[in-house]
Amino acid sequence: MPALNVEFSDRELEDLRQIAKERGTSMKALVREAAAADIVRHRALKQGAEEFRRFFTAHADEFAAAFPDDEPVASMAKGRAV
Repeated sequence: MPALNVEFSDRELEDLRQIAKERGTSMKALVREAAAADIVRHRALKQGAEEFRRFFTAHADEFAAAFPDDEPVASMAKGRAV
């Protein structure tokens, strides 16, 4: 399995040791779990953003009708909004 060396400040390292001790786990497992949780969170946020874009695109006309003041200017003439 590939490995990754990560540097921590003395304070961070001491905090990690204390947390691992309190949880009854190793520092390696603690850091791995934290990284895995962040990966899951990142994927979920990315998927949520994609779902929102699809929903917004599918309902763009409805949003435009409901919020006309938030619509971008449709045409430009001589560099000025019309």
